[in-house]
Amino acid sequence: MATVKAVITPEHVKEAYAALASGDTQKVRQYWADEMVWQVPGHNLLSGWYFGLDEFLGFMGTVGQLSGNSFQMENIAGQVIVTGEYSADLTRNRGNRANLPDKQMDIEVVHVLRWKDGKVIAGKGAIFGDGATEYDQFWSNSPAVTPPTH
Repeated sequence: MATVKAVITPEHVKEAYAALASGDTQKVRQYWADEMVWQVPGHNLLSGWYFGLDEFLGFMGTVGQLSGNSFQMENIAGQVIVTGEYSADLTRNRGNRANLPDKQMDIEVVHVLRWKDGKVIAGKGAIFGDGATEYDQFWSNSPAVTPPTH
């Protein structure tokens, strides 16, 4: 029996994110592998590795809980780069911490996804410059985020 190789397109990547945002587990499983791994950058309570789709979805649930469901990712480059088994996209990630309306985050993030058979098997985010500090402060237990001065 011949193996069918899935071709990843920018539209496929966008559909995967839409499935994730929908919260519909059946849709999510169409694009995100059960055995996937995800790495969260930084030095905060969310940083580290998440092994398997269930842990990853738990992480996403924690993001929603800690942000009072205000966390949002907006594609800002208008393009998704796809090459071979990898995709990369640039997003603007924003949110407020639950019960701390003055604690806000507004950063740019590159997500790199690795694909196999049409599903994400690995992913990570990269945050640059002062955004890394802002990200860590946002997810920390400190009462405020000190935005960089430009």
